[in-house]
Amino acid sequence: MKSSYSLESSLSENELALVRTLAIPAKIQSFLDATSYSSDHFYRCPLRVLRDRKAHCFDGAVFAAAMLRRIGHPPLILELLPNARDDDHLLAVFQVDGFWGAVAQSNFSGLRYREPVYRTLRELVMSYFEQFYNILHEKTLRGYGWPMNLSKYDLLGWEINDAPLDRIADDLDSQRHFALLTSQQEANLSLLDERSAKAGLNGSIDAGLWKPHGDTGLGKPGKQ
Repeated sequence: MKSSYSLESSLSENELALVRTLAIPAKIQSFLDATSYSSDHFYRCPLRVLRDRKAHCFDGAVFAAAMLRRIGHPPLILELLPNARDDDHLLAVFQVDGFWGAVAQSNFSGLRYREPVYRTLRELVMSYFEQFYNILHEKTLRGYGWPMNLSKYDLLGWEINDAPLDRIADDLDSQRHFALLTSQQEANLSLLDERSAKAGLNGSIDAGLWKPHGDTGLGKPGKQ
């Protein structure tokens, strides 16, 4: 059973017509940009994202992976890993002519779409570095995980059921992780300037932001 077929068979005519308009990665991103950011403490499968028009970063990346598969890309998600003072972020990644790009939902304006112009995954990930910060303006990105192909969860129906998403989130821990900074580089980091920080938080919702004395309760990965 292929999950993509299960998704299409679950759609109404209007929903199927909408999904068919998401024919390039940029249009998938436009759909997510028009989708409300979720501070809910649970995951939504792609079908539920489509119907609720609501998603946090995990939901958005999984939705984008499902839509990317419909247009010929493998359904790949990649986790961005922060230090202990921030939340993880998730991307749906794809390649065009060997170059990497990404689609993402985020509470931060700078952590969303990337054109497929990056030669390596590390290049792609580093394009998020300056905009990956917490409310204290600390630059918090420290590593990333190897992409996970969601097709291995097809028999669980991840595109139409919420239940498999907890397992997917847990399994991200088993992916190979790569560090981005040396300890010296980390020690020398400056704070993000006020103007850039304000721009990155334009349109954000407070309930989805990491707090210094407690988390959002979204689990991993949840908030960015």
